[in-house]
Amino acid sequence: MNVGARIKKHRERQNISQDELALKIFVSRQTISNWETSKSYPDIKSLTMLSNIFHVSLDDFIKGDIEEMKKIVSKEKIEKFNIISYIFLGEMLILMFSAYPLFRIDGYIGAIIWALFFVIAIVTATIIEKFKKNNDIQTYKEIIAFIENKSLSYEEVQQELGKRNYQKILLAILTGLITFIIFIIEIFIMKKL
Repeated sequence: MNVGARIKKHRERQNISQDELALKIFVSRQTISNWETSKSYPDIKSLTMLSNIFHVSLDDFIKGDIEEMKKIVSKEKIEKFNIISYIFLGEMLILMFSAYPLFRIDGYIGAIIWALFFVIAIVTATIIEKFKKNNDIQTYKEIIAFIENKSLSYEEVQQELGKRNYQKILLAILTGLITFIIFIIEIFIMKKL
């Protein structure tokens, strides 16, 4: 049962009209109607006043709805994270496959275009890192758990916290290695031409 249905149930149980309830908590009758039909949600001050009027604890009054709100917020965050991740993947593919053709253009135009792609990718990477920091997800396991809307156990969280420093070092080494390999491949291709 949602808060709107609880408001209506308690209001009717006490034989209070929407107008009377609206006067008691200083809102309009339309606001009460919107709450009861779940078109809007009461703020914390109104919820406190309603729980006092209906002689129900605030916790019992909103029980179940908090979990539902958490699920909605988590779902929106997960969708946002997935969208940003796919955008970043696309940007990285563009950077990777456009480097050679763009650098083959005479003058600096190709390099400037590639540099613009690079700056856009860096901005997206910064957004992803900020998102990960705000949601305290850094390791692969934490990211997967976040995407699947699951929680890690205390032991798993402690293990992942221990991995974070090592993963940063390995990521830096791996990035340098990949960059070096791409550089060698591009030199080899340029010598062939």
